[in-house]
Formats: sequence, C-alpha cells, structure tokens
Amino acid sequence: MADKAVTIRTRKFMTNRLLSRKQFVIDVLHPGRANVSKAELKEKLGKMYDVKDANSIFVFHFRTHFGGGKSTGFGLIYDSVDSAKKYEPKYRLIRVISSFTMTFCECYLLSTSLFLIHHACCGVMQNGLATKVEKSRKQLKERKNRAKKIRGVKKTKASEAAKGGKKK
Repeated sequence: MADKAVTIRTRKFMTNRLLSRKQFVIDVLHPGRANVSKAELKEKLGKMYDVKDANSIFVFHFRTHFGGGKSTGFGLIYDSVDSAKKYEPKYRLIRVISSFTMTFCECYLLSTSLFLIHHACCGVMQNGLATKVEKSRKQLKERKNRAKKIRGVKKTKASEAAKGGKKK
C-alpha cells in the first residue's frame, strides 16, 4: 500500500518565534489509499524542511475529506526537542513514538505494543518524550467531589492534599 503516490502540500505557513516553531496546515493527497500514517508524514516533512530530529515534528488533527483521497491536518516543527517539551501539551508528548532505549523495572511487564512500556508496580506509562502516570478512576472522582465542596483558593489546596495523601 505504501507504494502509491502521496503528495504533501503545506499552506498558512507561519514562523512563530515566541513558541520557537514553524506551524502550518498540511494537505495530503493520497488517491487510492485510505490514509497516510503520521510516521510517514513526519518523515516526508523532515525531508521537506530539513529537520535534524524527527521528535521535534508534531502532526495531528487529520480529517479525511468525503470521498477519500485527501486529508487535512495541522503540523508543528519545533526548533529543538527542548522547546517542544516546553510548549507542547503533555498528551501529545506522551503520544510521540520515538526511538528510545527501553528501561525495564524489576516488576511484571504488562504491555510492549507500539513501543509502549507499562510498569505494573509503579503505574507509569513511558512513550516518547513524556511519561504518563496512571491514576485510578476512583481517586479522580473522589478528588473531583472533594473539590466541589470547597470554593476559591482552598479548592487547589484540597486537591494538592489529595495528591500527597492525608497529612496529620
């Protein structure tokens, strides 16, 4: 499937010096294909804009047009990986699939699909540029309901106390 021709066009290109990135809308023409993978788009954008590190490229929000053959999305190319870590939302940093060295802890390894490492004992998901700490659904609901009973600045203090555990 990857042998079919794919054309990438960028429009509304803008160099954003405040966030140290280039941002643009990506139009992908892919006749005869359902869609194009984000990894393939990153690779082609890296060649187009002469990017040294592929981890500084972020593509997201792709929508395939009715009838297929064309998709439109958004792209960001940061000047460095450090600036990407500084300005990019955490959920996108977690989603990045990068070439990293796998570190195993001494616990049971639950899942290794799509370069995803899940440590069962510590509840940490590592993927790409950031890590995700899983919290139980019950903890999140209890914290939300505790915060509903409090108003103002005390609300943040109550949620912080819930994070750190009960202090005596």
